[in-house]
Amino acid sequence: MQIRQYQHTDLNAVLASWESSTRLAHPFMTEEFLAQEKINIAEIYLPNTDTWVVEIDGKVRGFIALMGNEVGAIFLLPEYHGQGVGKALMDKAKTLHGDLEVEVFKENVIGRKFYSQYGFVALDEKMHEPTGQPLLRLKYSANKF
Repeated sequence: MQIRQYQHTDLNAVLASWESSTRLAHPFMTEEFLAQEKINIAEIYLPNTDTWVVEIDGKVRGFIALMGNEVGAIFLLPEYHGQGVGKALMDKAKTLHGDLEVEVFKENVIGRKFYSQYGFVALDEKMHEPTGQPLLRLKYSANKF
């Protein structure tokens, strides 16, 4: 497993990991919303974030996109869930920024479990206007002691 900075040639692999994970964790999202988000990731999010990919067996299997200490996205192909790959990506973010924050859909049981196990705690809840779904803001404190 290798974590390295995103390159433009990683786009299709990043989009594939995002889409398969999103469909698994966010069954409430409409096809229209997903189609627009896929365009937004390629044209808006990736060019404006510090994105790191994880390679396993020479292929990109997931990524984490950071905006300062905010985790804008972390997605892995579902077959790599529960194998420490997401933790390795989050460890990279922690090394770069220390304290971290993230927003996760309340209905995203997979994501909420991952963040909870990593040590994130809830800060706030708001409505995500485009989907009408509740969104939780979480914080991870690197120096708990």
